Amino acid sequence: MQTMQLGKSSLSSSRLAYGCWRIAGNWEAAKVSPDAESLGRKAVSTAFETGYTLFDLADIYCDGVCERIFGQTLKEVPGLRARALIATKCGIRKRGDPHPDSPYRYDSSAEHIVRSCEQSLKRLGVETIDIYQVHRPDSLGDPAEVAAAFGKLKKAGKVREFGVSNFRPWQFAALQKACPMPLMVNQVEINLMKLDCFHDGTLDQCLAEQVTPMAWSPLAGGRLVDSGPIDLQTPDHAHRIHVREILDLVARERGVTRSVAALAWLMKHPAKIIPIVGSTHPDRIRDAINATEIELTREEWYRLMEAARGQRLP
Repeated sequence: MQTMQLGKSSLSSSRLAYGCWRIAGNWEAAKVSPDAESLGRKAVSTAFETGYTLFDLADIYCDGVCERIFGQTLKEVPGLRARALIATKCGIRKRGDPHPDSPYRYDSSAEHIVRSCEQSLKRLGVETIDIYQVHRPDSLGDPAEVAAAFGKLKKAGKVREFGVSNFRPWQFAALQKACPMPLMVNQVEINLMKLDCFHDGTLDQCLAEQVTPMAWSPLAGGRLVDSGPIDLQTPDHAHRIHVREILDLVARERGVTRSVAALAWLMKHPAKIIPIVGSTHPDRIRDAINATEIELTREEWYRLMEAARGQRLP
């Protein structure tokens, strides 16, 4: 698979990332079976064998079970740790943590960032995380406090590089101003059904500051590639049908699957968006890399953008 530099760092990443949020087969840790863990390890192994080297995780994914499964895979697959870039996130706290009446919330306090990182390192079974990210903007977050936590982790050798997830440009700028080290990535939702980043300055900031955008849910949670009928009772059914029709047209012209065309659309952007592929099906994991072998024309790209917008450009 093609590779690229992450942000301003010296890290070299595969052009696609593999998202590990589904590898436990469940969102509830108590319901994860040995068979599900085995399938999760197989999915990670397949991704690595196919050429993926950037692996996306978070402590919130199945309450840390996904990190533990990935850590087990690191031990089983020769060469995986040497070549893998481990990206994980912290900062989302579930209801009941740490007290029964504690609400669901975001927490980017220095204490929580450092403690979460140390717990992730234990679950992963590694000494260093390659990219550590704040998962969601915390309304009570102090950029200087976050920066101090990042500095402590870097000095201790526990993290190589840092980034954020779901930050708007002004939130990113406020944190970057406080951080002595450059933030390398901003992981955001981008797909043909979610165009906010093209209009709110996120991708412009990535270009200007040499920040790598990572796209979560690049296939709109499967809505772009689902071959089943679209419920005509949903308010946006006509729009979704039109987007799928144009996506199918481009895919047929290119001789690829609909998902490959959708991923290639993201990768055409000059900010070098890295789509995060989250399927656990080996065939789909392998098929996705075909998106790295084609480059859509401007005409194809704007044909899809027009369909996604639901109207012609002004």
